[in-house]
Amino acid sequence: MPHTIARRLHRNPLTLALAAALLLPAAALAQDQAAQAGQTSKDQAANKADSKPKDLDKVVVTGSLIPQTQIETATPLTVISAEDIQARGFNSVAEVLQKSSFATGGVQNNQSSASFTQGAETLSLFGLSPSYVKYLINGRPMANYPALYNGTDVFNNISGIPVDLVDRIEILPGGQSSLYGSDAIAGVVNIILKKNVDGAVLAARLGGYADGGGRSGRLSYADSFSSKDNRWNTLVGIQAEKSDPVWAYQRELTKQFNQNAYNGAAPIASRDWLVYSPFTSYNFLDPANCANVQAGFGGTEAKQTRPGFGDTHYCGSFYTPGYRTLKNQKEGIQLYTHTTYELNDLAQAYADVLLNHEKVKYHIGSSYTWWGTSVKWGYYYDPNLDDFLNLQRAFTPEDMGGWKNTMEENKSTSYAITVGVNGTLSEGSNWDYDVSVSRTHYKLDEISLARLADPINDYFQQKVLGPQLGLDPYYGAYPVFTPNYAAFYTLMSPSDFYSFMGRTVSRSSTYDNLLRAQFTNSALFPLKGGDAGAAIALEAGTEGWRYDPDPLLLNGQIWGTTAVSGGGQRSRYALTGELRLPLLQSLTVTTSARYDAYRAAGRTIDKPTYSLGLEFRPVESLLFRGKYGTAFKAPTLADQFQGVSGFYSFTTDYYNCALLGYDAGNVDQCPQRYSSLQYFGQQSGNPDLKPINATVWSYGMVWAPTAKFSVSADYYHWNIKDEVALQNVDQLMRDEANCRLGALDINSGTCQAALSQIHRGPSGNVQSIDVKKVNIASETLNAVSLGLNYRQGLGAWGELNLSGNWTRNLKHDFQQYPTDPVVDLLNDPYWSTDPKYKANAAVGWNIGRWTTTLYANYIGPTPNYRATLTPAGYAYAGAGKIGSYTTYNGSLNFDVTEDLKLSLMVTNLSNRMPNMDVRSYPGTSGAPYNSSNFDVLGRAYYLEAKWNFGRAK
Repeated sequence: MPHTIARRLHRNPLTLALAAALLLPAAALAQDQAAQAGQTSKDQAANKADSKPKDLDKVVVTGSLIPQTQIETATPLTVISAEDIQARGFNSVAEVLQKSSFATGGVQNNQSSASFTQGAETLSLFGLSPSYVKYLINGRPMANYPALYNGTDVFNNISGIPVDLVDRIEILPGGQSSLYGSDAIAGVVNIILKKNVDGAVLAARLGGYADGGGRSGRLSYADSFSSKDNRWNTLVGIQAEKSDPVWAYQRELTKQFNQNAYNGAAPIASRDWLVYSPFTSYNFLDPANCANVQAGFGGTEAKQTRPGFGDTHYCGSFYTPGYRTLKNQKEGIQLYTHTTYELNDLAQAYADVLLNHEKVKYHIGSSYTWWGTSVKWGYYYDPNLDDFLNLQRAFTPEDMGGWKNTMEENKSTSYAITVGVNGTLSEGSNWDYDVSVSRTHYKLDEISLARLADPINDYFQQKVLGPQLGLDPYYGAYPVFTPNYAAFYTLMSPSDFYSFMGRTVSRSSTYDNLLRAQFTNSALFPLKGGDAGAAIALEAGTEGWRYDPDPLLLNGQIWGTTAVSGGGQRSRYALTGELRLPLLQSLTVTTSARYDAYRAAGRTIDKPTYSLGLEFRPVESLLFRGKYGTAFKAPTLADQFQGVSGFYSFTTDYYNCALLGYDAGNVDQCPQRYSSLQYFGQQSGNPDLKPINATVWSYGMVWAPTAKFSVSADYYHWNIKDEVALQNVDQLMRDEANCRLGALDINSGTCQAALSQIHRGPSGNVQSIDVKKVNIASETLNAVSLGLNYRQGLGAWGELNLSGNWTRNLKHDFQQYPTDPVVDLLNDPYWSTDPKYKANAAVGWNIGRWTTTLYANYIGPTPNYRATLTPAGYAYAGAGKIGSYTTYNGSLNFDVTEDLKLSLMVTNLSNRMPNMDVRSYPGTSGAPYNSSNFDVLGRAYYLEAKWNFGRAK
C-alpha cells in the first residue's frame, strides 16, 4: 500500500538488533563464501556501505492494530521465521509450536489411544487449557475443529497448515482479548503465510525414523504472477504430503508390557481370554491350555499366570501393547492463494483462499477391541459350576486378517476465504481502512469399524454360550448358560469377525462468517515522542457447530459405544478501539478496549475488555515495558448446546480395590472387575454458562546494546475466574475413593461432587458416572520468560548465530470448587505432571555455500508415575521426580547453485527415549512414560531439495 511506505523504523540499536534477528536467517542462507575471503577492496567497500543501518517499512505486528516503527512494544512477541523452521528440522507447524518454550503444558496427541481427537494436534501455552489460545491465519481466526478435545472443549487443530507456505509464525503470550476477543487468554498465535515469492519454488522432502515406521514425503510448489503493469499480483502455493504410521511394536519401550516394573515386579500379560467370577475370581476352563489361540498376536499368545486370583490362569500375551499407533498415518493436500489488485492509487482489493483436505488413520489398540458378556447380561449363571461368571475375549490381528484392516479414519476438509478492500480514505488523508468478509468452514467425517451389538452377541451366543436355560436360582435375574468353553478359547476366521462388524460415519462441522471493518490513523496528531496512532475495528458475524454421530451410535446398535452429539449457532458483534500515544521520545502509552456480544437461543452474553501498555526507553538500546488488562472466553457452542450424551469407557474402581487391600499404586493386582471397570457415563451442555474471565498483566525489558545482540526478560500473570470444569473420570474415581477412605475431607466440595456423580448400587458396584460443566473453577498463574539473540562475524570463517528462549512457571494454583483447598499444580503431581520450565536454543554457522544449525529442546524435571497416584504425591512410596530431558536436532544446507539448495535434517540426533521412569510404572503398563510430555518416535532423517527458478536477475 502506498501509505505504508512513508513511515520508517527508527535507526536505534534496539530496533536494528531486533530487525536483524527477524531477517538474519534469510541473509545467512544467502551469503556466499567469496563475500568472506579474497574479496577486492571494492567489494569490501560495498559490503561496508551495505552494513549501514537501513530504514525499514512501518510494520503491523501481532499485538497491535496500528502500524508502527518499533518491532518490540509493550507486548512481548516471539517470531519464528520460515528459515528458522527449516534450519531447526521442524516438519510441521504443530511441531514448531509444541517445541516452543511457552508450550509447557502436556496435551493429548497421536499417542493418546482412544482419545476423542486422536487425529488432531494442539498445544497448551504455560500449562493453560488448549482452548485458551487464539489462532489466526494471516490475522483472521482459524476454524474450530468440529470434534471436541477430551469430548468436551472446542479447540483448533494445527496439523493441516502447509508449513512450506509459512512466511513466519508470531507468538504473543498473555491475555489479548482487548484486541482479539474471546479465547485469547493464554495468548495469540498468528500464522502468516507467504504473500509473494521471487520466482517459482519447487521443494521435495523425504524422511523416516531410524527405528522404523513413519516414512514420509512432501512436495510443495509456489509461484507469483503479475500483470504487466503490476496492478494485479497473485501467489499460488500447493503442498501435498503423505506419511506412514508408527506402530507401538516398532519401539522397544512400547512393544510389550513393562519389563522393568516397580519393585522388580514381573511384567503381567494381558487378559485376552478370561473367565471370571465375582465370587471365585479367575476360572481357567480351557481343555486345550490355550493351544487353540497360541497363534494370536503374532504367535505370542500362551497360558499365563497371575498369582492371587482364583486358579490364577488365563490366556494372554506380553506383546498386545504393540498393536496400536503412536503416530498417525496421514495424507494431506493444501492449496493457498493470495491476490491483490490495485483499483487506483488509493485502494487495493485482495483475496486470500486456503483449502485443506486431510485423511488421518490410526489404531486405538487391543485394549479397546474386545467382547464380553458383561455389557448385555452382566453375569450369567453356569449350573455345572454353580457360579456366576463373565467371559471376556480380545480380538487379535489374526482374527481380523491384519490389524491395519481395522484402523479408524478421519477425513476432514476445511477452507478459509477472505475478500476485501483496503486503502486510504482520500488524497492527503491519514486515515486508512480495511473492509473484508471472511468465511471459515471445517467438515470432519470420523469413520470407524464398529461392533454391532446384536450380531456380536448373537454370534457368541450361538458359538459359545448356547441357548438360554432360564434365570439363575439365587436371584432370578441372571440368564443361565452352559457354555462350550473349548469353543470360547479359539481364534476365529476373518469372515466370522467381519460378520458382526459394521461401518459407522459420524459427521461434524463448524463455520464462522465475519464482516470486519477497520480504520487506522498512524499520524492522528503530533506529540513530543512522535505521531499518535489510533485504530477502530467493527465486527459482525455468525458461527455454528454441529456434531451428528452415526445413528447406530445413538440407538444402541453399537456394542459398548455411544457418542457425543449436539449443535447450535449464534450471532456476534464486536467493537474494538486502540490508541497509541508517544508522549515523549522515551515514553509511549498504548491503550485498547473491546466490547463483544454473543446472541444465541434468545440470550445475549456480552463482555467488555481493556488493556493499558507502557513503553519506556531511557536510552535507545534499552526498553522497559508493561501491560495490564482483562481477557475472557465466551461459552463455546459445545458448552451451551452439547446434547445429553452417553459414553462407555473404562476406569479403575479405586474404592473397591482399596477395600480388598490394593491401594492406587497396586491396582494391577486388583481383580479385573474393579481394576478395569467398564462404566456408562453421561455429559451435556449448559446453556446458562457465563464467560470465563481473566485479569492479566506483564512487565519486562529488552536490551540491545548493538545491532548484533539483544536480550529480553518478561514476567506474566494470570488470574482466571469462572472456568468451566468437567471432571476427569479417573480423577473423579480417585477422589471418591479418597473421600470414602478419609484421605480427603468428606465435606469438601470435591467429595460432595464425587459422591453425587458416581452412582453405586446396593452392592457397592458402580452403575453410572455423570460429568458436569459449571462456571466454578479458578486458577492463578505466574511465569517468566527469557530470550536471547546474538550474531558474530568470523571473517573468513563465516558467521555464527545464537538464539535461545527459556520459560519458567513460577506459580500455578487451581481450585476446582470454592470449598476445595487450592491445588499447587507446579508441586502437586497428583493434579499435574507439567514441567516447571522449558527452553530451547539454536546455534547456526554459515560459511560460503554451507549453513548448519544445531537446535536443542529442553524439558525440566517432571513427576514420576508413582507420584501421580495419590494425594500424598511425592510422599507416596516410590514417588519422585525424573530428571530433565533434552533432545537435539541438526541440519546441514548446501547451495549447489544460486537456485538449488540441498538440505539434510536430523531430529532427535541422540535417539533419546523417555525411558527414565520405567521402574515407576507397574508391569501392566504398555507405555511406561508420560505421553503428554514425551514421545518414543526417536531419531528421524529428512532429505530436502529446493529449486528456485524463474526469478528476476
